[in-house]
Amino acid sequence: MIQQITSIPVQSIQSGKAVTSNVQATPAEVTQSFSDFLEQAIEEVSAQEKNAQVQTIKFMAGEADVSQVMIASQQAELSLQLTTQIRNRVVEAYQEIMRTQI
Repeated sequence: MIQQITSIPVQSIQSGKAVTSNVQATPAEVTQSFSDFLEQAIEEVSAQEKNAQVQTIKFMAGEADVSQVMIASQQAELSLQLTTQIRNRVVEAYQEIMRTQI
């Protein structure tokens, strides 16, 4: 039986806080909100990797189907690739900012 494939939920950086046009978030609040978002995303990638390991162990014990193992492994691999690409983009943006002359 193939399990349903789930995706990483996309959340707003504002963490559900209602921001009106009159009220601006401070840089500290935005930074904290973004760091919370990144922390949650990394935890989800880690959870997918752990799920892939659990499925592999179950497969070796004869408790899981090979398709379950492959799906869990591919989910973990894709999540890790996405995380790596996001990190690369953030590093590129930082380097571009540092090259900007004031």
